[in-house]
Amino acid sequence: MFDSIANNIPYEQLQMHGVQLTIKRLDSVHPQISGNKFFKLKYNFAEAQQQGLTKILTFGGAYSNHIAATAFAAHKFGFESVGIIRGEELADKPLNPTLKTAQNFGMQLHFVSREAYRQKQQASYLEQLSLLYPQHYIIPEGGTNQLAIQGCKEILTASDTANFDLICTAAGTGGTIAGLIEASSAEQKILGFSALKGNFLTADVAQLTRKKNWRITDEYCFGGYAKTSAQLMQFIHDFEQKYGIPLEQIYTGKMLYGIEQMILQGQILPQQRILVIHSGGLQGKIQP
Repeated sequence: MFDSIANNIPYEQLQMHGVQLTIKRLDSVHPQISGNKFFKLKYNFAEAQQQGLTKILTFGGAYSNHIAATAFAAHKFGFESVGIIRGEELADKPLNPTLKTAQNFGMQLHFVSREAYRQKQQASYLEQLSLLYPQHYIIPEGGTNQLAIQGCKEILTASDTANFDLICTAAGTGGTIAGLIEASSAEQKILGFSALKGNFLTADVAQLTRKKNWRITDEYCFGGYAKTSAQLMQFIHDFEQKYGIPLEQIYTGKMLYGIEQMILQGQILPQQRILVIHSGGLQGKIQP
């Protein structure tokens, strides 16, 4: 069912301080099921359909691209949806654009405490949710599971694995980069730019692949998920003005900022053939 709305993914080339980058525009896959979310959700929805389930339950924060994309996909394909949202204090506040979008597509928002949210992978907590929301197909936070990795492997084509030395991607829960790693050739390097502070994502991804041709850096996360700065926002503005490619401040903006810094520091060399994965998420973009 997802394949019926897919289109050809464009590539764009740009020069950044003498280094040529090729950007694969996953943000062009679909206006609502944006970027990597298209690939993460594809097989999960197919599995729910195969199990005869018509309700989806998933998890996310207030600015989660995954929540918005899941709500739209559920609406489009005839599923009911529930979002378990981190932060019970948000229930008494006006909805931000991300949560309002999800609600408009029919998602029931269930706000929980941050303490409860941290239990989202525990069997006992999932059993409680299954009692509260029976007959729901549960998709993990960010969509990351083996079915998501299966979908994300399809981001890279045979041409991509043959023609690039370095593949760069933003990373949140690890599913996208795990799929890219699994699809990559032995000669390629995969570099992830974490949107979160800490090395836990490296440990998480190491549980999803046996390959060793990758690493994740949190050096350009600007303090953590959804955190930003005037410096980052200025970079995004200048990048968009120069190249005409939209970025957002949670994932893709931090990744491209990090790539520029690594080029300036000589960590990324001109002779490398570099593919940058634009993972979408533009619904979460802060407008100037």
